[in-house]
Amino acid sequence: MSTETEIVSVLQYLDNKSILVIGAAGFLANIFVEKILRVAPNVKKLYLLLRASTDKSATQRFKDEILGKDLYRVLKEKYGPNLNQLKSEKVTVVNGDVSLEDLGLQDTDLEHEMIHQVDAIVNLAATTKFDERYDIALGINTLGVLNVLNFAKRCAKINIFVQVSTAYVCGEKSGLIMETPYRMGETLNGTTGLDINHEKKLVEEKLDQLRVTEASPETITQTMKDMGLTRARTYGWPNTYVFTKAMGEMIVGAKRGNLPLVLIRPTIITSTIKEPFPGWTEGIRTIDSLGVGYGKGRLTCFLGDLNAVSDVMPADMVVNSMLVSMAVQAGKQKETIYHVGSSLRNPLKNKKLPEIAYHCFTTRPWTNKEGKLVRVRNIEILSSMASFHRYMAIHYLIPLKGLALLNIVLCKLLDKSLKDFHRKINFAFRLVELYQPYLFFNGVFDDTNTEKLQGIVLKTEAETEMFYFDPTVINWDDYFVDIHVPGLVKYVF
Repeated sequence: MSTETEIVSVLQYLDNKSILVIGAAGFLANIFVEKILRVAPNVKKLYLLLRASTDKSATQRFKDEILGKDLYRVLKEKYGPNLNQLKSEKVTVVNGDVSLEDLGLQDTDLEHEMIHQVDAIVNLAATTKFDERYDIALGINTLGVLNVLNFAKRCAKINIFVQVSTAYVCGEKSGLIMETPYRMGETLNGTTGLDINHEKKLVEEKLDQLRVTEASPETITQTMKDMGLTRARTYGWPNTYVFTKAMGEMIVGAKRGNLPLVLIRPTIITSTIKEPFPGWTEGIRTIDSLGVGYGKGRLTCFLGDLNAVSDVMPADMVVNSMLVSMAVQAGKQKETIYHVGSSLRNPLKNKKLPEIAYHCFTTRPWTNKEGKLVRVRNIEILSSMASFHRYMAIHYLIPLKGLALLNIVLCKLLDKSLKDFHRKINFAFRLVELYQPYLFFNGVFDDTNTEKLQGIVLKTEAETEMFYFDPTVINWDDYFVDIHVPGLVKYVF
């Protein structure tokens, strides 16, 4: 039967299934787990891999960092006092670490149970910092994938492996970007010699060298951060995050054998549009740092190509596409890639962002800690790096020189102010350097595979309503003004 004519029930697929979720404390993983517990009461078991510190057990971490979130309030309302029973029947918290072989599992009985019970593995473990230490990013985003895959191959019943990556593994490509895999050793700039084992060796050598010279923890951190950016740029990727995620894709693609593989590549993930309720978010995501800075009155300029598109996708839609792809691809011995984004079918132009931000924070200004309303003004648009450098020179670098002169005259009385000012300017330049590829990004993500999934979901009203992920239904003005920005103000500010 061809995939096009096939109809799949996601709820039926989830019935009596045991799913191992790796990186269970993350933003997307939380929404994924909450969704299954809320809509699929017949799921057999969710094994949640959490790294636990010595003073806090994994179970405690689950209680505090996952169940304690506002995200779970709908589930708590639905089950009331029965939630504890649901939790003890359906959820098993696993103490482990993705960056270790065999996932660092200590409980051999639990390991044995999972090997015989797990039907699906969803790997959501990631460090998403653009300039993460290279040893950490490589350990989680690349070698961690291999550790999860090796565990998957030991599982007797497994019929699907889901690797959550990012659409931005494409680097700074422009034009239409297809749902195609990266093969082992492939680079974005044609430079040859990318070898993951060699990267691992380089990291080990550099760490040894730093230990021998008794480098301070700060020096080690900075050296490893710089190393990540250097290695990424050597092969054409703009930052450590997307480089290590791309290598993770290469590993899982090359070493999966016959294991059915779904590679999910979401774009910029934003707050929930509908479920479990609109506007839930956590932490400052890529695009939100601009909104938060502006709403607090700290950001006075917007840097970016106004005609370019910001590809954003609400988190609940990303989770729904994951669940549908699992049901569709389970048992099929192939690799399928899904771009989950909006740039092709419902593009959000960058020029909308300053307009929306101005509208939001003038109609509903943010109240600061002193209880004062923060008044925002129309933001200055800088549409090129040259205009950014000019802006910084006029507003910051010239005043900085004046302050430096005054400091000399006042016998270094202003040393602290000068250092603070310097630090802020350096921080702005580093931030812009890291984000620049996305502020001037001209790629559009083809999502043919993802669009096909919409035709495969069982067309009962319940399932169509439950597993929505069509970006064309989003009205960006309404979403940002009524859902996303109020969510940011509530959960992040």
